[in-house]
Amino acid sequence: MRTALSIAGSDPSGGAGIQADIKTMTLNGVYAMSVITAMTAQNTKGVSAILETDADFLGKELDAVFEDIFPDAVKIGMAASKRIIEKTAERLSFYNAKNIVADPVMIATSGASLIGREAVFALKEKLLPLADLITPNIPEAEALSDISINNEYDMIKAAEKLSRELGCSVLIKGGHRKDSADDILFCDGRVVVFRGKRIRNPNTHGTGCTLSSAIAANLAKGYPLEKAVGRAKEYISGALEAGLDIGGGSGPLNHAFDLNSRFSD
Repeated sequence: MRTALSIAGSDPSGGAGIQADIKTMTLNGVYAMSVITAMTAQNTKGVSAILETDADFLGKELDAVFEDIFPDAVKIGMAASKRIIEKTAERLSFYNAKNIVADPVMIATSGASLIGREAVFALKEKLLPLADLITPNIPEAEALSDISINNEYDMIKAAEKLSRELGCSVLIKGGHRKDSADDILFCDGRVVVFRGKRIRNPNTHGTGCTLSSAIAANLAKGYPLEKAVGRAKEYISGALEAGLDIGGGSGPLNHAFDLNSRFSD
């Protein structure tokens, strides 16, 4: 069995972060492992508190995984401080980790910044250049590229700039656009547009975590990047269309919408 590691924060309500990543990786056919960067007190209504993992302990978590079950792919989610970012980058470099998908969790749905300037600088200088693919949403792509994104052309321009500066492939997610749900992939000097219909479902908690984890799972199984992204987009569309409605706020996706097991009844 192929393996994938999620490096992210914990969401006790199960819709995002480590919990969403493990569900997604499992449903996409790989053995899921996790290294926790922070504990959060959150639910579908919002985040009320964050307790960050000690950076040295985070390093020991990473050592424990890589020294025993070397992952076929790595997904990076919430890394909110300079110390966490630098320690993650150091250990991934030490082990020469492969198939790294980084979801730069920088800006909340409300528009509020989740990390400070020092952490953003460390992210761009230390961690994102290690990735094979980064998956920013539009506000995050704007913050990283310093390009205002208003249409598909702007998405392509920002993706090309980030790819050139960071030395990796870039997938800019179009979920924040009102006119479409198209994603833009800039890979190996070319643009691939993943067309997507806008699904009328207010429950979108954890969509970014889910997409990046599904991509990592498919890379772990040996799919080329473009195919891995396409399969992940199909998966997340199915999870949205399943219409799970849990919680009083923006609820989670139905990660298990395609579960076929005699133990699931």
